[in-house]
Amino acid sequence: MPHSPSRPRVAIIGGGPAGLMAAEQIAGAGLAVDVYDAMPSVGRKFLLAGVGGMNITHSEPWPDFVARYGKRANVLKPWLDAFDAAALRAWVHGLGVETFVGSSGKVFPREMKAAPLLRAWLARLRASGVNFHPRHRWQGWNEDGELVFASPEGEVHIRADAVVLAMGGGSWQKLGSDGAWVAPLQGKGVAVAPLQPSNCGFDADWSPFFADKFAGEALKSIAITLTDSEGQTTTRRGGLVLTQSGVEGSLIYALSANLRELIARDGDATFYLDLVPDRSAARVQEEVCHPRGSRSLSSHLQSRVGLKGAKTALLRECLPKDVFNDTTALAAAIKAVPVRVHAARPLDEAISSAGGVIFDGLDARLMLAKLPGVFCAGEMLDWEAPTGGYLLTACFATGRAAGQGVVAWLGGGGIGNRE
Repeated sequence: MPHSPSRPRVAIIGGGPAGLMAAEQIAGAGLAVDVYDAMPSVGRKFLLAGVGGMNITHSEPWPDFVARYGKRANVLKPWLDAFDAAALRAWVHGLGVETFVGSSGKVFPREMKAAPLLRAWLARLRASGVNFHPRHRWQGWNEDGELVFASPEGEVHIRADAVVLAMGGGSWQKLGSDGAWVAPLQGKGVAVAPLQPSNCGFDADWSPFFADKFAGEALKSIAITLTDSEGQTTTRRGGLVLTQSGVEGSLIYALSANLRELIARDGDATFYLDLVPDRSAARVQEEVCHPRGSRSLSSHLQSRVGLKGAKTALLRECLPKDVFNDTTALAAAIKAVPVRVHAARPLDEAISSAGGVIFDGLDARLMLAKLPGVFCAGEMLDWEAPTGGYLLTACFATGRAAGQGVVAWLGGGGIGNRE
């Protein structure tokens, strides 16, 4: 890319956690930094993520933490190791925001909100000289290699010495993560894996009665078991929510990548729900087989096993009628209710997205081989992770790495170190 004879100027496109973290690294090295964002203000998705409690990272053992990134764990590990959960918490504390570990191991700001953290961060960035340009939607490059933006004042052309692309994935279009960056990059020969929904709900073939009556019901204290496309079986405990079209919630989000792969291979996927994980199969069989006398089956299951409401209805929705005449089969089914799903919900409904810029086209500094001086960070890279602080941690870590990559490429303030 063209370079200025004066102090190098870096353009960062995208004002989410990855872009802001890159800006902090670059401004700290004394380079001029301009952050461009399509929205009226930066950090929109970050703020939304904090509405229900800002889960910033997770406190679980580090090997388990890194494993949450699945097939991209080994690729992301160097950047995660360089800015791990402990380092991220220390960084948050440096902004004057205290954190605490919740009962599930998730890490939250003391006030449980994203806004105080973002305000403190933006104040520090502005004090370091970072300039912000809201309502600037990136359109790609022109023939002269300049960045092109659509702005309220019309089309704007910007010449920069280095660029960090941190525009998010393809979910939450209303907050700016619309995947519109894919076409300009592919036009430059950059390989991009198709964007797909992650941390999303899935469609099941509910009957109209079940969908209307139980949509929105939460199934708590259950366990899910799924065998993935490689034959590995995973069991997790937690909860999910029944929806009009299928299922969503933390248990489903944690397995969304595996469910998506099974559906792509087979056309559908089946997981199994243990509705009473605190009771052994033998105990459940003993209770279900206990004579029920004149009581209805629903009353019997509630009295002996603790099943009622949506859980009982799910049994009837997912099991053949003859199972209810066989107490042994019914007891086994309570410990493993088969739920078949056939499609992920649309990308724009997803919490995050899978796919993005393929790592093979990036160097260790996260610079594009096809476009020297252009770095990528955050969710627009080809990785995914479950909710629980993992998404934000990787966005911070890759933003930090890309920012440091820019500084190294520009020679820490000069323009000579570009090996």
